[in-house]
Amino acid sequence: MTDSSIRLPKVLASGDDDSAVDVVREYFYEALVKTGRIRSGALWDEWDSTSTRQRDVDVFTADDLVAVTLLSVSVDPDGAQVLLRERHAEFTELLREIGPDRDLVDEADEITPESPTWRLETALWTVPSIGRTIASKLIARKRPRLYPVYDRVVGEVLGTRTAHLEPIRQALRANDRELHHRLVTVRERAALPATVPAIRILDVLARMQVKSPR
Repeated sequence: MTDSSIRLPKVLASGDDDSAVDVVREYFYEALVKTGRIRSGALWDEWDSTSTRQRDVDVFTADDLVAVTLLSVSVDPDGAQVLLRERHAEFTELLREIGPDRDLVDEADEITPESPTWRLETALWTVPSIGRTIASKLIARKRPRLYPVYDRVVGEVLGTRTAHLEPIRQALRANDRELHHRLVTVRERAALPATVPAIRILDVLARMQVKSPR
């Protein structure tokens, strides 16, 4: 059994990973088949309209602000001015302190208010129009394997509305990384590239439980 630090999406809690694969395929592929248009959220993981994403890993850019709109949020002009210009150096330093992207499951230490990731998140909360949800999506844009996307829907499904990052880290590491391995297997069976992180699969399964309940 996976650690009880989070509540698993129903398709994982049932132990039926075949259903989880179907849900992931529906999110990433079936909208295109049914409507001829890709679901906006399915563009999130690969979005790089300026071809500079790999270079700008420690800098918030205008393209990041475009990317978060694919997940149905936006930063207003005042927030963009603060993020990209007025406090640009501060946020760049915080991103550098986090270090390179890596899988959340590999973080052995508890994530606390003193952790660089937590400090970046709380700093972002002080920017106009950026609250908890948008902050999580901005950080996930820069460190997609390390930082899970949060919003009200995902928090409700996973039971992480009070705390999100640390409970997910604990759940991924529990029982010899059982949940992490399951998420990777679901991703592979759904024929998604490794650029879609394991924690993104968890996000999609939680999100689709509400949008397309099974």
